[in-house]
Formats: sequence, C-alpha cells, structure tokens
Amino acid sequence: MTIWERLNQQLEEKEALLDSAMISSQEREPDRESAESPANEQELLEKEERRRALQEQVVSRGTPRVRRSGRKLYNVACVVLCVLMIGMFLYMVAEMPRVGDPQVPTSNEVPRRYIEQGLEETGAVNIVTGMILDYRAFDTLGESTVLFAAVMVVLLLLRLDPESEKFSSLARELRTNPGSDTFYEPKDDHILQYTARYLCPVIWLLGIYVVLNGHLSPGGGFSGGTLIGAGLVLHVSAFGFARTRRIFTYRTYQRIVVGALLTYALSKCYSFYTGANGMESIIPLGTPGAILSSGLILLLNICVGMIVACTVYALYAIFRKGEV
Repeated sequence: MTIWERLNQQLEEKEALLDSAMISSQEREPDRESAESPANEQELLEKEERRRALQEQVVSRGTPRVRRSGRKLYNVACVVLCVLMIGMFLYMVAEMPRVGDPQVPTSNEVPRRYIEQGLEETGAVNIVTGMILDYRAFDTLGESTVLFAAVMVVLLLLRLDPESEKFSSLARELRTNPGSDTFYEPKDDHILQYTARYLCPVIWLLGIYVVLNGHLSPGGGFSGGTLIGAGLVLHVSAFGFARTRRIFTYRTYQRIVVGALLTYALSKCYSFYTGANGMESIIPLGTPGAILSSGLILLLNICVGMIVACTVYALYAIFRKGEV
C-alpha cells in the first residue's frame, strides 16, 4: 500500500468516527422544552464542549509515521522545486547579452523596423500599440489569458460557498442581509454616492475613449480597461453589489471575457496564417490617423480593454465579498 492510499484510508476512518460521534451526540440531545431551563442549557453546553473535544481528537488521530513521512516528502519537494527555479533563473541571467553588445535587441534591426516601417505595416500611429497588437499580438493574447486564469484561481481559493460548512453562516449573511453590501463602508454615504453618480459615467467614457483611440494616441486596451474597471469599483463601493449587479453579474463577466478571448484568438490566427504563408491579408489597414484604421488593432484593443476591465472588478469583488 502506497503512502497516499494509507493517507486516504486514515481520512476515511476519521470521517467515519466523526460522523458516528455527531450522530450519537444528536441522539442524546434533549428536546426543546427541557432545554429551556438553565440546568439543561448548562448540560447542553457541556455536551457541546465534549463533542468539540471529541472532534478535535478524531481529526488529530492518525498514524504519526504516515504524517511525518508525508510532511518530509512535501518539504523535500518544495526545496527541490525552489532550487530548480533559482538555478533556471540564474542560468537565464548568465546567458543574457551584455550591455552594449551589437547583437542585443536595442542595437539590432528589430526596434529600427518598428520605428521606420511600423506605420506602413500596421497602420497604427501609436508605435507601441502597433508593436504589442500586431508584431507581438500572440504575446498579448497570452497576457490576457493569464489575467483570466488569475481571476479563476483567486475565485477558486477565496469564493464563499453557501454550501460549505466552514463558511455557510457568513455566506448566508452576506447574501441575505440588506446591509451586507456596505459592510466595510459607511452606510448611505451621501457624499460618496453623490460623487459617484456624476463621476462614474465620466470615468467610463474616458476609458472607452482611451480604448478606441489606442492606435492613434497614448493609451489602449490595458489603460482604458483599467479606467473602466476602476469606475465599476467606485460604483460598487458607493451603491453596493445589489445595484451594480443590474449591469454586471458573474454571467456577464463570463460572457465578456470568454467572448473577448475567442474573438482575439480567431482574429490573430487568421493574421498569423496569412503572414506565415506569405499570403496577402484581405483586411485593409485604412488611412493612418482615422478611427477605423490599422486593420485588426482596433478590434484587439476592444477585446483587451474588456478583459482588463472585468479582471479589475472581479478581483475587487472576490476580495471584498467572496464572489463576483
């Protein structure tokens, strides 16, 4: 029998003992009428303390040798993984070119190509946007996917599940209590609400402008999406989750992020295919400086902006309330 099978067997035995102890304690529990007297209340408290002591004893019971060996294996695996990662990073740093080397990217033809031919090849007046959403668009797709994965991991770790025995009381209170949305802020903060009522639309409009003009001026999907997400955070801080969920729910988050990632991937897959095979793209670049120009960059900027905005709001909502 392997160590993991032995651990699973110990866990099953613990659960069986705990269930039997809880069932026996419930069978010995007096009825409600007799529990109303002070003597019965004291007896119930003593039984509850004994039950908790039994529960702790059952949970802590197990094979010490198995626990120690499993702990040692975990510590050894952590040390080996950290040493490997540190060694890999040191090797990468040692292999990096020296400053001033003519072969480094700052001295070769790559940045020169971006500066001299970027406008002609991408149609974007903003060289930075043309670089990250055309020349390096696949890298930007990976960054957007990382944002989505980060929110999913945080939601998996910090979500308050109403079905969970550990968080059931807190989760139910946050779902049913009318004042739970403003639990960490002053209730009915008129100054904050009055300011947010006029400031949120301005922030959202500014974010949309920054996203749509990212290929023409400084900005783009990352900065514009951050502004839109900040507007959502201000709105939920001032008015609570109940009103914010009228315009943004978890299902809205799923549809926007998944749709944006799929649209981005399909758009750039077409571009990569035509470029790699020497085929001419049928998507026109348009007139540089016009809003409808630079090929697919405008569409990609919108996708990135939506992903970033949803990520900012989702992380805030998870850390504050345990759900989106």
